[in-house]
Amino acid sequence: MLYIYNDFAGTHSTALAAAYHLKQLPQSERKLTKEEILNVQYFNQLTKKDFGKLLFHGIDEDGNSVYSIGRKRNKYVVPAMKELALLFHEKFHINERLVFSNTSPTVPRAMSLGGLFSRKLNIDVIGVPLLVIGAKQCCDNIYRLVENTKHVATTSFNENVIILENEMYK
Repeated sequence: MLYIYNDFAGTHSTALAAAYHLKQLPQSERKLTKEEILNVQYFNQLTKKDFGKLLFHGIDEDGNSVYSIGRKRNKYVVPAMKELALLFHEKFHINERLVFSNTSPTVPRAMSLGGLFSRKLNIDVIGVPLLVIGAKQCCDNIYRLVENTKHVATTSFNENVIILENEMYK
């Protein structure tokens, strides 16, 4: 199975989700420390050249691959990837299941503003503290989103491609 966490930039909430998924962060709803947040792989490190790229984060305890992707505002990225996966299932008998999980609903305003200042405007002195504040605000929601994503993936046996929009985390 492939898990693909997706959002606008692919460098904040998706990085945290992948780290939770891979048990690289504490497995609880407690607030993360600044150091834990800033040490997450890919957190606040991607640039515009990374948009649309599948980034590999690791293999989980069940042998599943975990990826993330920044899709910008393009609402067609995930549906196009779903169609490609279904084509591969049909034409080439590749039976790998895909789970797309949208982390955007977990993102608070502080994280959005932090991403704008840090990644777009290159003003880390303002952006990074806002990103840390935002990550602390939403880390419990991201943790629950990951746990729900794993649960749905392991209980939805009839679907080869699962898309979770996760609107309940707004």
